[in-house]
Amino acid sequence: MNKKITRFSASMRILHWAMAALIISLLSVGMTMVKSLEVWQLELLTLHKATGLLVAVLVVVRLVNRWCATVPALPDSLPRWQKTMALGSHYALYSLMILMPLTGFLMQYYGARPIAVFSWFTLPSALYPDIELYALYRQLHGFIGYTLAVLILVHVLAALQHHFIRKDGVLKSML
Repeated sequence: MNKKITRFSASMRILHWAMAALIISLLSVGMTMVKSLEVWQLELLTLHKATGLLVAVLVVVRLVNRWCATVPALPDSLPRWQKTMALGSHYALYSLMILMPLTGFLMQYYGARPIAVFSWFTLPSALYPDIELYALYRQLHGFIGYTLAVLILVHVLAALQHHFIRKDGVLKSML
């Protein structure tokens, strides 16, 4: 007998919620840093960069985990267009989770700013800054950040809609 899966695996749930907390924190810090010149900004920026690299590694782990796992199907009652939108939004989320740390790294690289990763090691930077590439990746990093924030909000609202309005167990499958 083939048992229908109703929950994501424990590893998928742990990665989902850990990354959600990290990414929301990074977005909050990122949006705060660009509007402030306080004395704590440099320390926060150093932590932001290191945590961003941690998230980049976790995205790869999460993708491998996702490809190796069986996941619960969306409810049959869900219209086809909503299933398509759900799949598309997940692809978009994963794409942005890859692009965000990549553009952050490239911004720092072309700004000739090495990245200290929790005092464990330092990622090198370009020997000389390239201000045009730095500016390009800085702008992309900001745009992707705001786009990711909006997509996360839509994701959260959709999960709440499934839980409180549709009452179909979609949110419970990730809790």
